[in-house]
Amino acid sequence: MGIDLGTANTLVYVRGRGIVLNEPSVVAVNAVDGSVLSVGSEAKRTIGRTPSNIVAVRPLRDGVIADFEIAERMLRHFIKKVTGARRLSRPRVVVCVPSGITGVERRAVIEAASQAGVRQVHLVEEPMAAAIGAGLPVGEPTGSMIVDIGGGTTEVAVISMGGIVTARSVRTAGDAMDAAITSYVKKTHSMAMGERTAEHVKMAIGSAAPTGYWSADALRVLAERAESDVQVSSVTIGGAAGDVSDGAAGEEAEAERTQALLPPDRCTIRGRDQASGLPKTLELTAEEVRHALSEPVEAIVGAVRQTLDETPPELAGDIMDRGVVLTGGGALLRGLDTRLSQELDIPVLVADDPLDCVAVGTGRCVEDFDALRKVLDAQPYRALQMARG
Repeated sequence: MGIDLGTANTLVYVRGRGIVLNEPSVVAVNAVDGSVLSVGSEAKRTIGRTPSNIVAVRPLRDGVIADFEIAERMLRHFIKKVTGARRLSRPRVVVCVPSGITGVERRAVIEAASQAGVRQVHLVEEPMAAAIGAGLPVGEPTGSMIVDIGGGTTEVAVISMGGIVTARSVRTAGDAMDAAITSYVKKTHSMAMGERTAEHVKMAIGSAAPTGYWSADALRVLAERAESDVQVSSVTIGGAAGDVSDGAAGEEAEAERTQALLPPDRCTIRGRDQASGLPKTLELTAEEVRHALSEPVEAIVGAVRQTLDETPPELAGDIMDRGVVLTGGGALLRGLDTRLSQELDIPVLVADDPLDCVAVGTGRCVEDFDALRKVLDAQPYRALQMARG
Protein backbone atom coordinates (compact mmCIF):
# COMPACT_ATOMS: atom_id res chain seq x y z
CA MET A 1 0.00 0.00 0.00
CA GLY A 2 0.98 3.63 -0.45
CA ILE A 3 0.65 6.16 2.39
CA ASP A 4 0.59 9.93 1.98
CA LEU A 5 1.48 10.81 5.57
CA GLY A 6 0.52 14.47 5.50
CA THR A 7 0.48 17.15 8.17
CA ALA A 8 -3.22 17.81 7.64
CA ASN A 9 -4.54 14.55 6.16
CA THR A 10 -3.38 10.96 5.72
CA LEU A 11 -4.38 9.11 2.55
CA VAL A 12 -3.92 5.38 2.01
CA TYR A 13 -3.76 3.76 -1.43
CA VAL A 14 -4.16 -0.01 -1.65
CA ARG A 15 -2.91 -1.90 -4.68
CA GLY A 16 -5.78 -2.77 -7.00
CA ARG A 17 -8.33 -0.76 -4.98
CA GLY A 18 -7.16 2.85 -5.24
CA ILE A 19 -7.49 5.42 -2.44
CA VAL A 20 -9.43 3.69 0.34
CA LEU A 21 -8.83 6.09 3.24
CA ASN A 22 -8.64 9.87 3.54
CA GLU A 23 -8.77 11.15 7.10
CA PRO A 24 -7.28 14.04 9.11
CA SER A 25 -3.94 13.38 10.83
CA VAL A 26 -5.37 14.00 14.30
CA VAL A 27 -5.49 11.81 17.41
CA ALA A 28 -7.56 12.46 20.55
CA VAL A 29 -5.64 11.28 23.62
CA ASN A 30 -6.57 10.94 27.28
CA ALA A 31 -3.96 13.09 29.05
CA VAL A 32 -4.32 11.09 32.29
CA ASP A 33 -3.45 7.57 31.14
CA GLY A 34 -2.25 8.23 27.57
CA SER A 35 -4.93 6.08 25.92
CA VAL A 36 -6.14 6.89 22.40
CA LEU A 37 -9.82 7.86 22.34
CA SER A 38 -10.35 8.55 18.64
CA VAL A 39 -8.39 8.95 15.41
CA GLY A 40 -8.99 10.81 12.16
CA SER A 41 -12.27 12.58 11.35
CA GLU A 42 -13.76 11.78 14.75
CA ALA A 43 -10.74 13.26 16.51
CA LYS A 44 -10.67 16.40 14.34
CA ARG A 45 -14.17 17.31 15.47
CA THR A 46 -12.81 17.58 19.02
CA ILE A 47 -10.13 20.22 18.24
CA GLY A 48 -10.75 23.24 20.44
CA ARG A 49 -13.71 21.53 22.14
CA THR A 50 -12.07 19.12 24.59
CA PRO A 51 -12.03 19.15 28.41
CA SER A 52 -8.74 19.43 30.26
CA ASN A 53 -8.19 15.66 30.44
CA ILE A 54 -8.47 15.14 26.66
CA VAL A 55 -5.97 16.53 24.14
CA ALA A 56 -6.38 16.57 20.35
CA VAL A 57 -2.86 15.94 19.02
CA ARG A 58 -1.52 16.42 15.51
CA PRO A 59 1.52 14.10 15.51
CA LEU A 60 2.99 15.62 12.35
CA ARG A 61 4.18 19.21 12.14
CA ASP A 62 5.79 20.88 9.15
CA GLY A 63 5.66 17.62 7.21
CA VAL A 64 7.65 15.54 9.72
CA ILE A 65 6.87 13.48 12.81
CA ALA A 66 6.70 15.64 15.93
CA ASP A 67 5.26 13.01 18.31
CA PHE A 68 6.68 9.59 17.50
CA GLU A 69 4.45 7.49 19.77
CA ILE A 70 1.20 9.14 18.66
CA ALA A 71 2.24 8.92 14.98
CA GLU A 72 2.88 5.19 15.39
CA ARG A 73 -0.53 4.67 17.00
CA MET A 74 -2.25 6.68 14.26
CA LEU A 75 -0.52 4.67 11.53
CA ARG A 76 -1.40 1.41 13.25
CA HIS A 77 -5.06 2.48 13.43
CA PHE A 78 -5.22 3.46 9.76
CA ILE A 79 -3.46 0.28 8.58
CA LYS A 80 -5.77 -1.88 10.70
CA LYS A 81 -8.79 0.01 9.37
CA VAL A 82 -7.72 -0.65 5.77
CA THR A 83 -6.65 -4.27 6.15
CA GLY A 84 -9.52 -5.24 8.47
CA ALA A 85 -9.35 -8.42 10.51
CA ARG A 86 -7.11 -10.25 8.04
CA ARG A 87 -4.01 -11.67 9.69
CA LEU A 88 -1.81 -11.32 6.62
CA SER A 89 -1.67 -7.65 7.54
CA ARG A 90 2.05 -6.97 7.44
CA PRO A 91 2.01 -5.06 4.16
CA ARG A 92 4.82 -3.55 2.18
CA VAL A 93 4.28 0.21 2.08
CA VAL A 94 5.56 3.24 0.22
CA VAL A 95 5.50 6.41 2.36
CA CYS A 96 5.87 10.00 1.14
CA VAL A 97 8.40 12.28 2.82
CA PRO A 98 9.33 15.94 2.18
CA SER A 99 12.34 16.57 -0.07
CA GLY A 100 14.07 18.58 2.67
CA ILE A 101 13.82 15.86 5.30
CA THR A 102 16.88 15.14 7.44
CA GLY A 103 18.36 11.70 8.08
CA VAL A 104 16.97 11.64 11.63
CA GLU A 105 13.48 12.57 10.44
CA ARG A 106 13.76 9.96 7.69
CA ARG A 107 14.61 7.23 10.19
CA ALA A 108 11.71 8.35 12.40
CA VAL A 109 9.25 7.75 9.54
CA ILE A 110 10.69 4.29 8.83
CA GLU A 111 10.68 3.37 12.52
CA ALA A 112 7.11 4.59 13.07
CA ALA A 113 5.83 2.61 10.07
CA SER A 114 7.74 -0.50 11.19
CA GLN A 115 6.35 -0.26 14.72
CA ALA A 116 2.86 0.06 13.24
CA GLY A 117 3.15 -3.46 11.83
CA VAL A 118 4.61 -2.89 8.37
CA ARG A 119 6.79 -5.60 6.84
CA GLN A 120 8.86 -3.40 4.50
CA VAL A 121 9.07 0.40 4.18
CA HIS A 122 10.08 2.36 1.08
CA LEU A 123 10.22 6.15 0.92
CA VAL A 124 9.43 8.45 -2.00
CA GLU A 125 9.88 12.22 -1.96
CA GLU A 126 6.63 14.18 -2.06
CA PRO A 127 7.35 16.31 -5.15
CA MET A 128 8.22 13.16 -7.13
CA ALA A 129 5.02 11.43 -6.01
CA ALA A 130 2.99 14.58 -6.80
CA ALA A 131 4.52 14.79 -10.29
CA ILE A 132 3.73 11.13 -10.96
CA GLY A 133 0.18 11.60 -9.69
CA ALA A 134 -0.29 14.73 -11.84
CA GLY A 135 0.72 12.77 -14.94
CA LEU A 136 3.97 14.61 -15.66
CA PRO A 137 6.62 12.79 -17.78
CA VAL A 138 9.05 12.28 -14.90
CA GLY A 139 11.09 9.64 -16.73
CA GLU A 140 11.79 11.69 -19.86
CA PRO A 141 14.80 14.01 -20.37
CA THR A 142 12.62 17.10 -20.17
CA GLY A 143 12.07 19.54 -17.34
CA SER A 144 8.87 19.41 -15.28
CA MET A 145 8.25 21.77 -12.37
CA ILE A 146 5.93 20.79 -9.55
CA VAL A 147 4.76 22.91 -6.59
CA ASP A 148 3.07 20.80 -3.90
CA ILE A 149 1.44 22.97 -1.23
CA GLY A 150 0.37 20.79 1.67
CA GLY A 151 -0.55 21.48 5.27
CA GLY A 152 2.93 21.82 6.76
CA THR A 153 5.36 22.25 3.86
CA THR A 154 5.51 23.58 0.32
CA GLU A 155 7.64 21.37 -1.93
CA VAL A 156 9.03 22.95 -5.09
CA ALA A 157 11.03 20.73 -7.45
CA VAL A 158 12.28 20.48 -11.00
CA ILE A 159 12.23 16.86 -12.18
CA SER A 160 13.94 15.23 -15.17
CA MET A 161 14.87 11.63 -16.08
CA GLY A 162 13.33 10.14 -12.95
CA GLY A 163 15.21 12.36 -10.49
CA ILE A 164 15.02 15.74 -8.77
CA VAL A 165 17.36 18.24 -10.42
CA THR A 166 16.78 21.06 -7.96
CA ALA A 167 14.32 21.41 -5.11
CA ARG A 168 13.33 23.60 -2.20
CA SER A 169 11.20 22.73 0.81
CA VAL A 170 9.78 25.59 2.88
CA ARG A 171 7.73 25.14 6.02
CA THR A 172 5.10 27.61 4.88
CA ALA A 173 1.86 26.10 3.65
CA GLY A 174 -1.78 25.62 4.69
CA ASP A 175 -1.14 25.71 8.45
CA ALA A 176 0.88 28.93 8.08
CA MET A 177 -2.03 30.48 6.16
CA ASP A 178 -4.46 29.55 8.95
CA ALA A 179 -2.06 31.03 11.53
CA ALA A 180 -1.73 34.22 9.46
CA ILE A 181 -5.52 34.68 9.42
CA THR A 182 -5.73 34.06 13.18
CA SER A 183 -2.94 36.55 13.85
CA TYR A 184 -4.52 39.20 11.60
CA VAL A 185 -7.91 38.94 13.30
CA LYS A 186 -6.26 39.08 16.72
CA LYS A 187 -4.18 42.19 15.91
CA THR A 188 -6.72 44.08 13.80
CA HIS A 189 -10.04 43.20 15.45
CA SER A 190 -8.83 42.11 18.91
CA MET A 191 -10.64 38.80 18.61
CA ALA A 192 -9.40 35.28 19.33
CA MET A 193 -10.50 32.54 16.95
CA GLY A 194 -9.86 28.81 16.63
CA GLU A 195 -7.79 27.09 13.96
CA ARG A 196 -10.85 25.34 12.51
CA THR A 197 -12.55 28.72 12.05
CA ALA A 198 -9.42 30.11 10.38
CA GLU A 199 -9.36 27.14 8.00
CA HIS A 200 -13.02 27.73 7.17
CA VAL A 201 -12.34 31.41 6.40
CA LYS A 202 -9.40 30.47 4.16
CA MET A 203 -11.49 27.99 2.19
CA ALA A 204 -14.54 30.26 1.96
CA ILE A 205 -13.11 33.65 0.97
CA GLY A 206 -9.31 33.25 0.93
CA SER A 207 -7.46 34.37 -2.19
CA ALA A 208 -3.95 35.19 -3.37
CA ALA A 209 -4.97 37.66 -6.08
CA PRO A 210 -7.98 39.97 -6.51
CA THR A 211 -9.69 37.71 -9.05
CA GLY A 212 -13.17 38.92 -9.97
CA TYR A 213 -14.78 35.65 -10.97
CA TRP A 214 -14.09 31.97 -11.00
CA SER A 215 -13.41 30.31 -14.34
CA ALA A 216 -16.15 28.61 -16.34
CA ASP A 217 -14.67 25.22 -15.37
CA ALA A 218 -14.85 26.11 -11.67
CA LEU A 219 -18.45 27.25 -12.08
CA ARG A 220 -19.36 23.94 -13.72
CA VAL A 221 -17.79 22.01 -10.84
CA LEU A 222 -19.66 24.13 -8.30
CA ALA A 223 -22.90 23.61 -10.24
CA GLU A 224 -22.45 19.84 -10.01
CA ARG A 225 -21.78 20.07 -6.28
CA ALA A 226 -24.77 22.35 -5.75
CA GLU A 227 -26.98 19.76 -7.43
CA SER A 228 -25.65 16.99 -5.19
CA ASP A 229 -24.96 17.42 -1.48
CA VAL A 230 -23.08 20.71 -1.11
CA GLN A 231 -25.10 23.83 -0.38
CA VAL A 232 -23.78 26.98 -2.05
CA SER A 233 -25.33 30.12 -0.65
CA SER A 234 -26.13 33.14 -2.81
CA VAL A 235 -23.91 36.17 -2.26
CA THR A 236 -23.60 39.69 -3.59
CA ILE A 237 -20.63 40.38 -5.85
CA GLY A 238 -19.88 43.57 -7.73
CA GLY A 239 -20.47 43.27 -11.49
CA ALA A 240 -23.06 41.55 -13.62
CA ALA A 241 -23.52 37.85 -13.21
CA GLY A 242 -24.15 37.53 -16.91
CA ASP A 243 -20.46 38.25 -17.58
CA VAL A 244 -19.64 34.59 -16.87
CA SER A 245 -22.83 32.87 -18.01
CA ASP A 246 -21.63 32.12 -21.59
CA GLY A 247 -23.96 34.53 -23.34
CA ALA A 248 -26.92 33.93 -21.07
CA ALA A 249 -27.00 37.47 -19.69
CA GLY A 250 -30.52 37.92 -21.00
CA GLU A 251 -31.88 34.95 -19.10
CA GLU A 252 -32.73 36.06 -15.60
CA ALA A 253 -32.89 32.55 -14.14
CA GLU A 254 -29.47 31.63 -15.50
CA ALA A 255 -28.01 34.90 -14.24
CA GLU A 256 -29.35 34.27 -10.74
CA ARG A 257 -27.94 30.73 -10.78
CA THR A 258 -24.50 31.97 -11.87
CA GLN A 259 -24.62 34.72 -9.25
CA ALA A 260 -25.23 32.11 -6.58
CA LEU A 261 -22.11 30.24 -7.69
CA LEU A 262 -19.74 33.21 -7.59
CA PRO A 263 -17.19 33.26 -4.78
CA PRO A 264 -18.39 35.14 -1.69
CA ASP A 265 -16.77 38.45 -0.83
CA ARG A 266 -17.35 38.24 2.93
CA CYS A 267 -18.14 35.79 5.70
CA THR A 268 -19.22 35.95 9.34
CA ILE A 269 -17.15 34.31 12.07
CA ARG A 270 -17.49 33.89 15.82
CA GLY A 271 -14.82 34.06 18.46
CA ARG A 272 -13.91 35.65 21.79
CA ASP A 273 -13.35 39.36 22.31
CA GLN A 274 -9.85 39.94 23.70
CA ALA A 275 -10.87 42.95 25.77
CA SER A 276 -14.14 41.83 27.36
CA GLY A 277 -13.66 38.06 27.16
CA LEU A 278 -17.20 37.69 25.82
CA PRO A 279 -18.31 35.94 22.62
CA LYS A 280 -18.10 38.15 19.55
CA THR A 281 -19.34 38.05 15.96
CA LEU A 282 -17.24 39.58 13.18
CA GLU A 283 -17.67 40.01 9.44
CA LEU A 284 -14.47 39.56 7.41
CA THR A 285 -14.09 40.66 3.78
CA ALA A 286 -12.15 38.84 1.08
CA GLU A 287 -9.79 41.81 0.79
CA GLU A 288 -8.89 41.58 4.48
CA VAL A 289 -8.20 37.86 4.22
CA ARG A 290 -6.10 38.40 1.09
CA HIS A 291 -4.05 40.95 3.02
CA ALA A 292 -3.66 38.51 5.92
CA LEU A 293 -2.42 35.79 3.53
CA SER A 294 0.07 38.04 1.75
CA GLU A 295 3.10 36.94 3.82
CA PRO A 296 2.75 33.14 3.42
CA VAL A 297 1.80 33.55 -0.25
CA GLU A 298 4.89 35.68 -0.83
CA ALA A 299 7.04 33.02 0.85
CA ILE A 300 5.68 30.42 -1.60
CA VAL A 301 6.31 32.73 -4.55
CA GLY A 302 9.85 33.32 -3.29
CA ALA A 303 10.52 29.57 -3.01
CA VAL A 304 9.38 29.03 -6.61
CA ARG A 305 11.50 31.95 -7.82
CA GLN A 306 14.63 30.69 -6.03
CA THR A 307 14.14 27.19 -7.44
CA LEU A 308 13.85 28.62 -10.94
CA ASP A 309 17.07 30.58 -10.35
CA GLU A 310 18.89 27.29 -9.65
CA THR A 311 17.41 25.46 -12.65
CA PRO A 312 19.73 24.68 -15.61
CA PRO A 313 18.92 26.82 -18.69
CA GLU A 314 17.76 23.91 -20.87
CA LEU A 315 15.28 22.73 -18.25
CA ALA A 316 14.16 26.31 -17.61
CA GLY A 317 13.24 26.51 -21.29
CA ASP A 318 11.16 23.34 -20.94
CA ILE A 319 9.34 24.84 -17.96
CA MET A 320 8.58 27.99 -19.96
CA ASP A 321 6.91 25.80 -22.58
CA ARG A 322 5.16 23.31 -20.30
CA GLY A 323 4.39 25.57 -17.34
CA VAL A 324 4.39 24.98 -13.58
CA VAL A 325 1.91 22.48 -12.08
CA LEU A 326 0.33 23.12 -8.66
CA THR A 327 -0.80 20.25 -6.43
CA GLY A 328 -1.87 19.85 -2.81
CA GLY A 329 -4.66 21.52 -0.87
CA GLY A 330 -2.97 24.93 -1.12
CA ALA A 331 -3.36 24.81 -4.91
CA LEU A 332 -7.09 25.36 -4.34
CA LEU A 333 -6.44 28.85 -2.88
CA ARG A 334 -8.29 31.10 -5.29
CA GLY A 335 -6.03 33.17 -7.53
CA LEU A 336 -2.76 31.49 -6.50
CA ASP A 337 -2.10 30.28 -10.05
CA THR A 338 -2.78 33.80 -11.35
CA ARG A 339 -0.46 35.36 -8.75
CA LEU A 340 2.40 32.97 -9.57
CA SER A 341 1.94 33.45 -13.31
CA GLN A 342 2.03 37.24 -12.96
CA GLU A 343 5.05 37.24 -10.62
CA LEU A 344 7.14 34.74 -12.61
CA ASP A 345 5.86 35.39 -16.14
CA ILE A 346 5.38 31.68 -16.87
CA PRO A 347 2.24 29.55 -17.33
CA VAL A 348 0.89 28.04 -14.10
CA LEU A 349 -1.65 25.21 -14.06
CA VAL A 350 -3.58 23.51 -11.27
CA ALA A 351 -3.51 19.70 -11.54
CA ASP A 352 -6.68 17.67 -11.77
CA ASP A 353 -7.69 16.51 -8.26
CA PRO A 354 -4.75 18.33 -6.60
CA LEU A 355 -5.66 16.97 -3.16
CA ASP A 356 -5.09 13.38 -4.29
CA CYS A 357 -2.02 13.80 -6.52
CA VAL A 358 0.55 12.71 -3.93
CA ALA A 359 -1.52 9.68 -2.88
CA VAL A 360 -2.17 8.71 -6.51
CA GLY A 361 1.55 9.05 -7.31
CA THR A 362 2.41 6.90 -4.31
CA GLY A 363 -0.14 4.37 -5.49
CA ARG A 364 1.43 4.23 -8.94
CA CYS A 365 4.76 3.48 -7.26
CA VAL A 366 2.99 0.56 -5.59
CA GLU A 367 1.25 -0.64 -8.76
CA ASP A 368 4.37 -0.33 -10.96
CA PHE A 369 6.88 -1.12 -8.24
CA ASP A 370 9.58 -2.54 -10.53
CA ALA A 371 9.27 0.19 -13.19
CA LEU A 372 9.39 3.04 -10.65
CA ARG A 373 11.83 1.42 -8.23
CA LYS A 374 14.50 3.99 -9.10
CA VAL A 375 12.46 6.83 -7.56
CA LEU A 376 12.05 4.93 -4.28
CA ASP A 377 14.53 5.19 -1.42
CA ALA A 378 16.50 7.76 -3.40
CA GLN A 379 19.04 9.72 -1.41
CA PRO A 380 17.29 12.85 -0.10
CA TYR A 381 17.97 15.95 -2.18
CA ARG A 382 19.39 17.80 0.85
CA ALA A 383 21.89 14.99 1.52
CA LEU A 384 23.03 15.01 -2.11
CA GLN A 385 23.58 18.77 -1.96
CA MET A 386 25.66 18.41 1.22
CA ALA A 387 27.73 15.62 -0.39
CA ARG A 388 28.47 17.87 -3.36
CA GLY A 389 29.71 20.53 -0.98
